[in-house]
Amino acid sequence: MSNTALRIVIADRQQDQRSKIENMLNRLGYCRVAHLSSFQALQAATRTQGTPFDLLIVNTVLVPSRQFNLLKFCHDNPRIRHALIYEGQRADSSQVSVPVNGRIQLCLSQAPDFDSIKRCLHSVDPLFAR
Repeated sequence: MSNTALRIVIADRQQDQRSKIENMLNRLGYCRVAHLSSFQALQAATRTQGTPFDLLIVNTVLVPSRQFNLLKFCHDNPRIRHALIYEGQRADSSQVSVPVNGRIQLCLSQAPDFDSIKRCLHSVDPLFAR
């Protein structure tokens, strides 16, 4: 069982990567998925008033500078309830999921796979865990 009303946004430059992640979410019953392809679009989407995003899945490659703290951006932004942050450029096949707090999840080494998305959703969606 999943909460189909969750608002999820995928932020990645690569359209095929956004589609892969969306397909995994769809298989798990989540259909309210938006796509963003730039950091500027992400900033604009999280600046406006309205209902917060329940989950942001974001590739660190979107960040224009290594000096920008994406974790702090996600943590301090009231429009982002949970975030799954991943590095899409490394060829490393190991994957580390780290719960930073109740809101933020990190998936540091590569794009999320089906299992990492499921693990993340256990924290995001109370109905998913049942």
